Amino acid sequence: QVQLVESGGGLVQAGGSLRLSCAASGRIFSINSMGWYRQAPGNQRELVAGITRGGTTNYADSVKGRFTISRDNPKNTLYLQMNGLKPEDTAVYYCAASTYPNIVQVTPRYWGQGTQVTVSS
Repeated sequence: QVQLVESGGGLVQAGGSLRLSCAASGRIFSINSMGWYRQAPGNQRELVAGITRGGTTNYADSVKGRFTISRDNPKNTLYLQMNGLKPEDTAVYYCAASTYPNIVQVTPRYWGQGTQVTVSS
């Protein structure tokens, strides 16, 4: 069993920044890839960014150049630095962890409870 807890969401103005954190606990040895997803009301859940155990990253086109995903494996913590935020970034952001090498291979097994990010214009 793996537990994921997100933090760092909030309300910011367009152009502002937020840093999301995800703390993992439990059987963390089973985690390989990790990622951040988001879901806005009426929209499908989408992958924002993913990272392998070794640090290889990938991003949705909509956030490239603005968001940075990183992980601190000894601390079992995942981060998402979000800069240049836009109103369309407003969503609930979810941390996810997978036993597979890359987050896109299958639907992740483990999910956090989500943290709200709201960007005003």
